[in-house]
Amino acid sequence: MNTLTGTELIRDFVTRLPSKPGVYRMFDAKGDAIYVGKAKNLKNRVSNYALGQGHNNRIALMISITCNMEFVVTESEADALLLEANLIKKLRPKFNVLLRDDKSFPYILIAKDHAVAQLAKHRGARNRKGNYYGPFASAGAVNNAINTMQKAFLLRSCNDSVYANRTRPCLLYQIKRCSAPCVGYITPEDYSELVQEAEDFLTSKSTAVKAELAKKMEEAAEALEFENAARYRDRIQAMSFVTQTQGINPQTVDEADVFGLALEGGQYCIQVFFIRSGQNWGTRAYFPKTDKSMEEAEVLSSFLSQFYDDKPIPSQIIISQDFDERNLLEEAFTAHAGKRIEILVPQRGEKKALVEHAVTNAREANGRRMAESSSQGKLLEGVAKVFGLASPPRRIEVYDNSHIQGAHAVGGMIVAGPDGFMKAQYRKFNIKAETYQAGDDFAMMHEMLTRRFTRLIKEHGDEQEDDESVNWPDLLLIDGGQGQLSAVQAVLADLGLHDLPVVGVAKGPDRDAGREHFHTSGKPSFMLEARDPVLYYIQRLRDEAHRFAIGTHRAKRSKAIGLNPLDEISGIGPTRKKALLLSFGSAKAIAKANVADLAAVSGVSTQLAQMIYDHFHPENS
Repeated sequence: MNTLTGTELIRDFVTRLPSKPGVYRMFDAKGDAIYVGKAKNLKNRVSNYALGQGHNNRIALMISITCNMEFVVTESEADALLLEANLIKKLRPKFNVLLRDDKSFPYILIAKDHAVAQLAKHRGARNRKGNYYGPFASAGAVNNAINTMQKAFLLRSCNDSVYANRTRPCLLYQIKRCSAPCVGYITPEDYSELVQEAEDFLTSKSTAVKAELAKKMEEAAEALEFENAARYRDRIQAMSFVTQTQGINPQTVDEADVFGLALEGGQYCIQVFFIRSGQNWGTRAYFPKTDKSMEEAEVLSSFLSQFYDDKPIPSQIIISQDFDERNLLEEAFTAHAGKRIEILVPQRGEKKALVEHAVTNAREANGRRMAESSSQGKLLEGVAKVFGLASPPRRIEVYDNSHIQGAHAVGGMIVAGPDGFMKAQYRKFNIKAETYQAGDDFAMMHEMLTRRFTRLIKEHGDEQEDDESVNWPDLLLIDGGQGQLSAVQAVLADLGLHDLPVVGVAKGPDRDAGREHFHTSGKPSFMLEARDPVLYYIQRLRDEAHRFAIGTHRAKRSKAIGLNPLDEISGIGPTRKKALLLSFGSAKAIAKANVADLAAVSGVSTQLAQMIYDHFHPENS
């Protein structure tokens, strides 16, 4: 085991490092990664850390707590840059720029795994056959686009099972948002033409599509087919509505992401505009976690490399300010995407105007966030005062559970802090049936808290460090009264955690909001004034925990409803399962069948029939 630390440790590693490109990682005494960096020349880059002088406070602290290092040699500096971004997102070292709120983006999918193409919203892995268009900045943006495309192109949005079982057109046909291919109201050839028009619209050919529809409208009017002419008019208006409501409609930019960076009050904000097919497909603001000593160029460079680690890269990336590694990033993105990628810093024209607009939006988003943080800070100060905490809590964990007479029991934990709800930190707990009697809320809470804090102690010890990455809560809120509070305190006592504040929030008489009773250790329960902002805040936290627990419970229940007893039998796949259900009508009927009847089903051997029979009649096996 290496006993050296800081500059001495780094000097020792330098003697064995090659003069090749690669990635290095620094670790603290616990073995946690605290920094990931890349280098064109590992030996030269790491040697700088061994000088022991000329570093700012952030770097000096990082060096001083370094207890180990690891290195990966790469073929090129561009490869090192991509690996660095991947490791930063995976390890989240506290001395790097960290991209927060990195949810996947939604896309429009024109699915072609069915004879009749489907218009759908898609998020996640691209496993379905079809064409994907995006990204869109938010679910709202993609929903609006799909809503417009339904009006303009009349494509079906129903899933395949609904489509297969239609005997008459659905409501979407009645409100002129679907052409009803399910019941043959449109020929396959005409529907394919609608699909092609939709794809043209999504691939920079919207002007041509509108021109063709305008021509058809005029022809229909001249032929006195006014109803058809009106349909074409409505479709043209729907397409025009997209560009009228987008706010930004560049004439010289077809496919690009535009990044504008703003620094206000020590907080960076990066606003992103997504432009595809010459259309604005939404915007999103990011607030990367950085140290105040970091320069704008360093923040933007690191942000971009992480941003595109798992996303499709557009042909152009337009940024508000230049940085030293722009050419290197272009090289890395080009290799990663398999096509030419440009990173532009425009000085004039429409692209410059787009960047300036993005920067303005970043400043405004930063201002709103700081105002919200100030308000949130006052609320947390109020929480500290009400519950006698030494300082405003940075992390509040709220627990709730949900079940129906003990069935499909789940627990939910939501987290809130100075930046509001921290949804990436939410956790669900599948309560194990054997650990409690049906409906025993106390036992459910006991299991949930035991699992949560046993794991936390196992990973980080029982010392509540001043480090947000450890995820130690400053306050626990429990949905319930003295009983639930006692159950939680028993768990914490068993684990040796005696100083963690816990508050039980009991619903008031008749479950009235505003009349909640608060239970804490060592003092009688109390209420807050009906108009106290802290009361409203606690209610919001409790309602969010309840929403999360209920949603998790419903998802578990829905999944259970969809299960079939045949799924538990080895050797029965989709084909045999379908054959059995077609022969007997239901799993219940299959359970009553004898071996001979089961073996008569196509694809079911006598041996498998016996296995099925034994599964449903364990007393006879």
